[in-house]
Amino acid sequence: MTDRQVPVTREGLERLRSELDDLKKIRRPAIVAAIAEARSHGDLRENAGYDAAKHDQAMTEKRIADLDTLLRQAVVIETNAGGSVDRVQIGSTVVVDVEGDEERFTIVGAIEAKPAQGLISNESPVGQALLGMRPGDEAVAAAPHGETRLRVLRIER
Repeated sequence: MTDRQVPVTREGLERLRSELDDLKKIRRPAIVAAIAEARSHGDLRENAGYDAAKHDQAMTEKRIADLDTLLRQAVVIETNAGGSVDRVQIGSTVVVDVEGDEERFTIVGAIEAKPAQGLISNESPVGQALLGMRPGDEAVAAAPHGETRLRVLRIER
């Protein structure tokens, strides 16, 4: 990963810290125990349990390293939790008319994005289109199936 600043909401930062803590305190020791158990079965050349545990260990250590880097680069974006704001920003929850359907999105940093849960990245086409908009503003965003028309109905925070 590069040494760039990564925008993140306070909630997102806490989720990342919690995940890192779980990986270090729960997952890592469990994998060490699984490796020890697999080793106790003898020959490691054809030991599927050992191979699986070593694979899990590599994946877990990679995620720990990635999270350590992300947390060093994270810059908390302060949001207005007191209610409505006048412009969409990172951390805003915005209700949008998307071609006749009302959708609710929260604009987050790229590392927090979970589109299926309504958390969209500030770097995504829809996130970029919404940033800086006010209620009543309209925009067009690129989408996999073509362009999508958006109209901001309200900003909740």
